[in-house]
Amino acid sequence: MNLRHIEIFHAVYVNGSVSGAARALNVSQPSVSKMLRHAESLLGFPLFQRTNGGLIPTEDAHALFGEVREIQDRVHGLREAGRNLRRGVGGTLRVSALPSLALDAIPTAVARFLHKHRDVRFDLQTLHHDEVLRKLHERETDLAIAYEVPPAGPVLQRWVGEGELVVLYREADLPDAPSSIGLEQLGGSPFISVAGSGPTGRLMAAELEQRGVTLEGSVSARTFYMAAALVRQGVGLTVVDSFTAQACLGPGMAMRPLRPRVAFDIHAVSLASRPLGALADEFLKVLKQVLDTP
Repeated sequence: MNLRHIEIFHAVYVNGSVSGAARALNVSQPSVSKMLRHAESLLGFPLFQRTNGGLIPTEDAHALFGEVREIQDRVHGLREAGRNLRRGVGGTLRVSALPSLALDAIPTAVARFLHKHRDVRFDLQTLHHDEVLRKLHERETDLAIAYEVPPAGPVLQRWVGEGELVVLYREADLPDAPSSIGLEQLGGSPFISVAGSGPTGRLMAAELEQRGVTLEGSVSARTFYMAAALVRQGVGLTVVDSFTAQACLGPGMAMRPLRPRVAFDIHAVSLASRPLGALADEFLKVLKQVLDTP
C-alpha cells in the first residue's frame, strides 16, 4: 500500500462509506472505489464487507487501522509543517514535562513565549522520568523537562533551574510554624510519605536516612498530587517539591522550606541526534526566567 491507498482506506473507515470518504477528500466516488479495490488486491484480503447499508470494516481492517491512523497523523504533521514553512511561521514546539512542572511553570512559560511569538504552536504533554528516553526516541516529543537526566542514552542536557523540597501543611495543624522547618521537627505530626515518588521522593528518603530521622504515618502516596490532596483533607503534612506545593496552595494551606535547604536541579533533555533549534533555545530562556522567579 502506498500513501494514497492509506489515505483512501483511512477516509472510508472513518466516514463509513465511499461517498463520505469522497466528500472528505474532495475527490470523486469512482476514484475512491477504484483505489480501495486496488488496495485490497495488493493486500490479498478484503477490508470491508459491502452491504446495502454501506461498508462494514472486517476484522483485518480493524487491525490495520491502528497502524494506518499513526501514519496518517505523521503525514498530517508533515503537511502542517510544510504549510508553516510556506507561510513563514514559527512551527511547532513539542515539549513534555513532569506533572509538577506542568501545573504552573510550563503554562506560565508558554504564555510568556506566545506573547512575543504568536505564530508558534505548542504540543504539550506530561511524562514521568522513566518515559523520557522512550518519548524522545519515538518522536513523541522533542524536548523533555525533568529533574533527572537519563543515565544512559545519546542525549543532550541543559540546566534550566532548580527547585527544592518543602513542607506542605494546613495552617491549622502548624499554627506557629517557623520560616523554615527541620525534618526532626516533623516527628510529632501525622506524616504522608512520598518516598517512592521518583527522584525527589528518593531525595527525601536519602535526606531522612542521612539525618537519622524516622517519620511515622499511616498513609504513603505514590504521587505528589495525592499527597497534597491528603494534606488538604487534614490527614497530615507532607514534603513535596516546591512546584507542586505552590500550585496546591489555597485558603488554609501553607508551605515552608526545609532546614537545611534540600534542592534539586531541573534539566532540559533532547536527543543528541536532533539538536534543538533557535525556537526551543529561546523557549528555554523564558522557562529559566520563570523558574528563577521566587
